[in-house]
Amino acid sequence: MTSPALLPMAARGRGIGGIVSWFIRIVIYDICITGIQDALGVSRMAALFIFLGLLALFAFGAYMLRKRMSSEADAEI
Repeated sequence: MTSPALLPMAARGRGIGGIVSWFIRIVIYDICITGIQDALGVSRMAALFIFLGLLALFAFGAYMLRKRMSSEADAEI
């Protein structure tokens, strides 16, 4: 029997491919967090917060870049 958490994924037609993609992401995130933990010599929780902070900075930078590019595109019209 399938888990209720997997039903929306199956309904979108992703099925096994979506599950594999999810596991790959988890492994990549774990490698990044473990790398930060080893490189800086901090606890796993501190490494997680550093990783999340870096992701937030990247997302904010991408948002600002997109906002600037869209306003420049509007100015040219």
